[in-house]
Amino acid sequence: MTFKEVMAELESMGSESTKKVLMNHGAKEPFFGVKVSDLKKIVKKVKKDHELSLALYNTDNSDAMYLAGLIADETKITKKDLQNWVDKAYWYSLSEYVVPWIAADSGHGFDLGLKWIESESENIASAGWASLSNTIALEGGKTTHKEQYSNLLDRVKDQIHKDKNRVNYTMNAFVIAVGSYHPELNEKAYEIAKEIGKVTVNMGDTACKVPLASEYIEKVVGMGRLGKTKKMARC
Repeated sequence: MTFKEVMAELESMGSESTKKVLMNHGAKEPFFGVKVSDLKKIVKKVKKDHELSLALYNTDNSDAMYLAGLIADETKITKKDLQNWVDKAYWYSLSEYVVPWIAADSGHGFDLGLKWIESESENIASAGWASLSNTIALEGGKTTHKEQYSNLLDRVKDQIHKDKNRVNYTMNAFVIAVGSYHPELNEKAYEIAKEIGKVTVNMGDTACKVPLASEYIEKVVGMGRLGKTKKMARC
């Protein structure tokens, strides 16, 4: 499919009801309001297309940007591309899911994650923590950065209740990810999760809730899924 064909199909799939829901979560015009399930219908036709994904993301249309992540070729996307993406990721669906997924799948997730968590931008910093979470979900106990992940857990413990709204959310998710995917760091992550306790995040006019990290890790262990990694971050 060409760029024009994809944009036309996105427009035809949009709905006002979906737009309303997404706007409650942070999406802004211009966009059509396309459900993820419908975006995946386009993915089946396009598969992976590097140039098309870059063009779609640069539209600043949230539907097209999300689709860009689903069709991105992780073997071709560069750190420069991903920096452009995170700079444009204006709401959490993009900054905490699309960009971190591809950063992790591309193998750039750890390096970019460390860079982004130092940003003063709430969206970029949250993208950094999400990139690290997605990277540990792929690497698990095989990561070569165990000590750094351990140090990052200490950092989260010290600042999670002091940082920006969405950064607190993704820090909490980071503790869950480390505790779930790295067996040797599970106990430390769990103890820090208990010390952190409930994390308060303003979720806006939505029904979303912040998971209690300790309970989540307990559930993963109880299901016998500790250390079971993912094949791909994006979903």
